Amino acid sequence: MSAASLSALARSYRGERVLTMVVGLLALLAAAATTAVGLGWFGPYRAARPVIDPIAVDWVGRHQLVSRVVAIAVGVLLLVLGLIVLVRALRPESQPDLALDHTVGTGLLVTAGAIAEAIRVDAEQVEGVGRARARMVGDRANPALRLSLWLREGSDVKAVWQELDAKVLSRARESLGVAALPTAVRMELAAARRRRVH
Repeated sequence: MSAASLSALARSYRGERVLTMVVGLLALLAAAATTAVGLGWFGPYRAARPVIDPIAVDWVGRHQLVSRVVAIAVGVLLLVLGLIVLVRALRPESQPDLALDHTVGTGLLVTAGAIAEAIRVDAEQVEGVGRARARMVGDRANPALRLSLWLREGSDVKAVWQELDAKVLSRARESLGVAALPTAVRMELAAARRRRVH
């Protein structure tokens, strides 16, 4: 699966995942080092020594002003990084509006909502589809589509997919003037009705 196709699947949390992985790996390494010291792998007397080296404690005692400034700077930096991660995680996912005509004064901009609604209506016309929901995601340079379909009972999934690809998605690409429109399609089949035995 290409990187462009992956953009349609889910909102990208790459930054948050990398940060979480790095913090987790650092915590794991610290725990492994602590366990190794506690078990005496680095010598029998190493486990009995203080956690913070006495030389470091002595240096901090002699340079209190520098130590405080460094501690405050590190604290402020961690606070800013935490706020940046929080804002990125809470911001709404972008829904790109597409410019179909870039002519100055007479340009044509189609909103993401209008595109999604047109694709939804088209998808609901496919034989076997009871309900559909469409959503544009990504950015203007690389738009992608998420399409959820609720199929009627007894629908032929293969036929639905072929008609969807041949009519709905190809028409969407043609109308938007894009060579490729990465699309994640989620199909849900209606459950068969239960029959009560008398």
